[in-house]
Amino acid sequence: MHAHRPHPPPRRRTAVCATALLLTVAGCAAERDPDVYTIMNSGTDEPYHSWDQEVMDACGDEAGVRVRQLSVPADQLVPKALRMASSDSLPDVISLDGSDLPQFAEAGGLVPLEELGLPTDGLTESALAFGSYEGVYYGAARAVNSIGLFYDADLLAEEGIEPPRTWEELRTAAAELTEGDRYGLAISALATEDGVYQFLPWLWSNGGDERELDSPASVEALQYVVSLVEAGSVSPSVVNWTQADANDQFIAGNAAMMVNGPWQMPVLREHPERAWAVAEIPVPEAGDTSVAPIGGEAYTVPVNAGDPGREQVAAELVACMTTPEAQLDWSTKGSNVPLDPGAAEQYREEVPELAPFVDQVRTARSRTGHVGTEWNTYSQAIGTALQSALTGGASPQEAMERAQEQVESQLGGRS
Repeated sequence: MHAHRPHPPPRRRTAVCATALLLTVAGCAAERDPDVYTIMNSGTDEPYHSWDQEVMDACGDEAGVRVRQLSVPADQLVPKALRMASSDSLPDVISLDGSDLPQFAEAGGLVPLEELGLPTDGLTESALAFGSYEGVYYGAARAVNSIGLFYDADLLAEEGIEPPRTWEELRTAAAELTEGDRYGLAISALATEDGVYQFLPWLWSNGGDERELDSPASVEALQYVVSLVEAGSVSPSVVNWTQADANDQFIAGNAAMMVNGPWQMPVLREHPERAWAVAEIPVPEAGDTSVAPIGGEAYTVPVNAGDPGREQVAAELVACMTTPEAQLDWSTKGSNVPLDPGAAEQYREEVPELAPFVDQVRTARSRTGHVGTEWNTYSQAIGTALQSALTGGASPQEAMERAQEQVESQLGGRS
């Protein structure tokens, strides 16, 4: 299914050097080597950094230029990009997390990719939404991810338990699998993005909405998570666990199931003694759609008003790095999911153990889809509510009412 979208607005170029708008830098950039293009990403770890450079070298050869990879830790990428903007030294391409793209686009610092010849008519609705802001396509993703339900396949088979598909089935299975030091389910429930990311499938699949946190559907989602801890099927320590911690608990045999993402694959593969499988996140009732957040990064082209020709070559590099073939290659190596439908189906065949993520991504949505640049305000409120309810500081109803009040006080009224 392809999404209908408005035509990109005309580009606005500024004639003087200024940084009053976050990234709107134009006309005064330092002289650049015409044959060297810089791509900034967060691929600091090996082997990802080397894999990236291989792709960049190949795409640079195709475009007739050399490509320099500038990798910085994920939490430092946005601050560094802003500093580079202030000194008119932005790279030619920036790989932005999907949740960061809106703030750059809103400031006028990104070039609509359609203007640079990257068509959108072949994109799925989720691919288009992931790389867009206010209906304009700014970022092309090579691969994305989401979260699913990992389970100990041997243990469930031994206990005669089918992988749970509904909330009630998960509640029952988690209770039956809890024994001794082993909990039925491990999750992350930190107040940070780790915990919020894991809470969103319960919220969204139940019809809840971050814009109305005190709605019955939203409160019910939090009540469900709290009930699993109260029943003893989930450790109360999850309020301190990152997603990596949940994975460690699962690997150690301290949890029969866990909510997590395909990025845990490198660690899981170090423990072949754990026979695991994946299912989509369970839904409230049979027949409901499992809606999880979509994560990943998108390649964007910052405005380089002094040299539109560089923007065009930068777009060629982006197009080359996000072809269906490139998506499949990167996803297979890095345990992510291609967005291209054809590549996704081939991935399903080549990496069958992660095939459920193909389905999960198909119905997933961006955290910033409804609230754009204000996502962090909502995320903080949700994280606070999650912690408050799980530690007994407030009932789920009270926690979500306070969360809604928190959002409204910061943003000025119900969104």
